[in-house]
Amino acid sequence: MKKLLFTSTALMLALSLVAQQRPQTPPQTPGTGAPAQGPNMGNLANMMNNAQRQGPKPYKEVITAKAVSKTGLFTVHKVEDKYYFEIPDSLFGREILSVVRFAKVPAGAGYGGEIANQQTITFEKGPNNNVFLRTVTLVNKAEENQDIFKAVTNSNLNAIASAFPVASLGKDSTGVVIDVTAFFSGDNQAVSVNPNIKRRYSLTALAQDRSYISKISTYPINTEIVTVKTFNATAAAGPSIPGLPTSGASLAAARDAGAVTMEINTSLLLLPKVPMQRRIADKRVGFFTDDFVRYSDTQQKVEELSFAVRWRLEPKDGEWEKWRRGELVEPKKQIIYYIDPATPKQWRSHLIAGINDWQAAFEKAGFKNAIVGKEWPENDTTMSMEDARFSVVRYFASDIPNAYGPNVHDPRSGEILESHIGWYHNVMKLVHDWYMVQAAPNDPGARSMKYDDQLMGDLIRFVSSHEVGHTLGLRHNMGSSSQTPVEKLRDKQWVEANGHTASIMDYARFNYVAQPEDNISRKGLYPRIGDYDNWAIKWGYGYIPGKDEEEIKNNSNKMVTAALKENPRHWFGTYESGNRVDPRSQSEDLGDNSVKASEYGVLNLKRVMKGLPEWTKEEGDQYSNLANMYGQTLGQFNRYVGHVSTNIGGVYETFKTVEQNEAVYEIVPKARQKEAVGFINKHVFETPTWLVDRAMWNKFNNPISADPIMSLQERTVNSIVSTDRLGRLQLSAERFGADKAYTAMELLNDVQGTIFSELSSKKAIDTYKRMLQRAYVDRLASIINPAPSSAGGITISFGGASAPIDAKKSDVTAIVRAQLVSLRGQLSAAAATTADRMSKIHLTDLAERIKEALDPK
Repeated sequence: MKKLLFTSTALMLALSLVAQQRPQTPPQTPGTGAPAQGPNMGNLANMMNNAQRQGPKPYKEVITAKAVSKTGLFTVHKVEDKYYFEIPDSLFGREILSVVRFAKVPAGAGYGGEIANQQTITFEKGPNNNVFLRTVTLVNKAEENQDIFKAVTNSNLNAIASAFPVASLGKDSTGVVIDVTAFFSGDNQAVSVNPNIKRRYSLTALAQDRSYISKISTYPINTEIVTVKTFNATAAAGPSIPGLPTSGASLAAARDAGAVTMEINTSLLLLPKVPMQRRIADKRVGFFTDDFVRYSDTQQKVEELSFAVRWRLEPKDGEWEKWRRGELVEPKKQIIYYIDPATPKQWRSHLIAGINDWQAAFEKAGFKNAIVGKEWPENDTTMSMEDARFSVVRYFASDIPNAYGPNVHDPRSGEILESHIGWYHNVMKLVHDWYMVQAAPNDPGARSMKYDDQLMGDLIRFVSSHEVGHTLGLRHNMGSSSQTPVEKLRDKQWVEANGHTASIMDYARFNYVAQPEDNISRKGLYPRIGDYDNWAIKWGYGYIPGKDEEEIKNNSNKMVTAALKENPRHWFGTYESGNRVDPRSQSEDLGDNSVKASEYGVLNLKRVMKGLPEWTKEEGDQYSNLANMYGQTLGQFNRYVGHVSTNIGGVYETFKTVEQNEAVYEIVPKARQKEAVGFINKHVFETPTWLVDRAMWNKFNNPISADPIMSLQERTVNSIVSTDRLGRLQLSAERFGADKAYTAMELLNDVQGTIFSELSSKKAIDTYKRMLQRAYVDRLASIINPAPSSAGGITISFGGASAPIDAKKSDVTAIVRAQLVSLRGQLSAAAATTADRMSKIHLTDLAERIKEALDPK
């Protein structure tokens, strides 16, 4: 596929030209005064016009004997305080990726190594001895040999982002020399911070007298520009809000100096002249994708082309035929990830192990030694971690408990060019807390607030593998764990051999189903690279026969269909594609039956609750450990409730092809939905007293604070009895029949029977049940009388398209109204016969609430 070429027009606006010219670069040391004021626009325009009339100067007058020159992608000349690029003719029209990263930032504004912008640019020769820089926006594409190419070209003109007067012709007259000093020291969007980031941190105008080029280095396929940029920033009034992204209001630099200074590295990376062969995406294999609209003369409809994002992994010269035959070969270029030297030494080997764990997966694709982790060579001064040629696991001194794995890729083909994995120091707290609440009943090593280096190293290793998987192109596979039968998670031999989930890309964490009597070792508790990961790497990086893209696509389709039939553990599913009601594709869940898995999980959480007072002890701790781990335990229980709840009104989504002639959408079986409601009734609507430990609460929870169990019960009522869920149940009943579908009326009756069990038992209603009953009545009332801000809509999605349905035009409001009428009668009757004074007052109040809801004033 040939790239689009856009030729320059003969028109150049003088104002555009003026806007790109800046006064002479400020000194290398930033000043302290007000922003420098350049000459007025009229004088500057005259200066520009004079420069153009004079034309390029002789090479030796521009690149003088004082020049310090470096040869690379661009030959870079530093002449006193000016920087020049010598651009050979061969680079004009070539696409170059501009990748902007933070090198150093003020506290609160992200971390060094994080990406700040990414764009594709080209240089071209313009009229009047100018060089234009265009930003390339790839939306539509056509081959140059197609007639429709002209139409695509006419409708996709790339913006001229900057213009440079030609200072001189190249030394051998086959290129040009341009002055890039003002361009890089200024604030030009193509090579500076993304506007969204500026808005996030309330950055305004660039302070030119405090902004400068620190250095420019150039290499064979990339040129690296390090700049220091100072932006004016007025701190807004008011405190920062916990949990929300940091804003300019909370940046100490903005408050103290009215300005924010950042060190920024811009990589100009030459894209391959011939793009890598694309691999057309398949929704049944979870790769990140890029896309554009493709036009051709033979089409009868526009084609939206979606292709996988992956590294260019190819056999060494002379070994292609061996690879095609299925033999293991060495790659022409190995995938290497370096470990940031800021990483504490005791964790480096574990991060490297997580990288190297992928070697076995690449062998399934036919490559040996395809990927390797290495420590950064700290004594090699020729290497820079900001250099776009190197992929690095960057270590951030941060209290954020997280890690992430992005990549930089060629937008034309999906070829990954490099990746900087972000590793936050406090990710260790995250894995510690997960492991204690999920694995402590089975692993005594998890029963303390500080793990030994081996255990923590193991946990770091699995996170490393997960994040590296993302940088190889793999998306989350939240559905992978659903392909493991729950009882296999308790089978020591099976689970230690196969792992509790088939994919490291799942959010499955640890085997919380295993019970202490199963005697399962850490090997059966940890996640690992599994069957799905091996298969996905084989699909993305292995050989698929075909003479062209279309034939490879067809063979890929057959390959995927066969692989799924051969092994169900190759299945890919994720709610991140839009379907959040498939109970197989959830985060943090395990097994093929979330109800049964959660029953086992609750048994283990009860053991955790008993152990917390002892496990969280540290000398001098003022119960912060206990408070945190109780919160983690409650959070884990809440996850189980969420996993189970998704079955109610759930819809399975399994992508198929027309050759299979099978349904894509199926509802969760009625028996499983009723089983899920039974779990909710048993573990939530019947008060979970094992979580109510007032002696423990008195050590960290103020009695006037919200009761955590009441909050849990109320959230669950609002989730289970929602307009959306009731609407899905009714629509499912209409499509599949009431004999197969669980209906809205059945749900309300089953839930209500437990929530109001005292109406038949005649028992006094305790505080928890009174709150729960009020929450239930208020929830039903809100459905028939939605707040003005709520449309009361039900959103149903099929095939990626969603449309809201007015609840008042569906059966939902009628069903809820009938439920309230019936319940009001039961409440009034029970209030007349109950002997408990508080229960009588409560029941009378509920009956009155329903009356007002049915007939609002």
